[in-house]
Amino acid sequence: MENKYRKTKTTVSFINYHFVFCPRYRRKIFLIPNMEERFKHLVKHICKEMNIEIIAIECDKDHTHIFLNCLPTLSPSKIMHKIKGTTSRILREEFKELNKMPSLWTRSYFISTALNVSSKTIKEYVESQKKRY
Repeated sequence: MENKYRKTKTTVSFINYHFVFCPRYRRKIFLIPNMEERFKHLVKHICKEMNIEIIAIECDKDHTHIFLNCLPTLSPSKIMHKIKGTTSRILREEFKELNKMPSLWTRSYFISTALNVSSKTIKEYVESQKKRY
């Protein structure tokens, strides 16, 4: 994977974020049939609307990893707010078993920039999450 600088009229940037977040109570929601596919589809759609490039996305049974590249106009908290809010609303409408939970996602999340580790390493880590068992 090459480092790709993003250019706008007034900026040149290279901002990669690695997010990890989980459902409330660490519930294993991604074991629900079609949940993982629907979640990934929604995240891809949200990111496309926000002009965010997804480098890698993977789900384990009780958490998800998203590695993305964005413009400097978007803060990590704005990205998380949009992804968690939209996916929660839509998934809870489509999967009635999620309505038992007071909210779908925890308020917390992990975030790291690609500063300390290369983007290639993070991408490989995210993609390997399914293969480690």
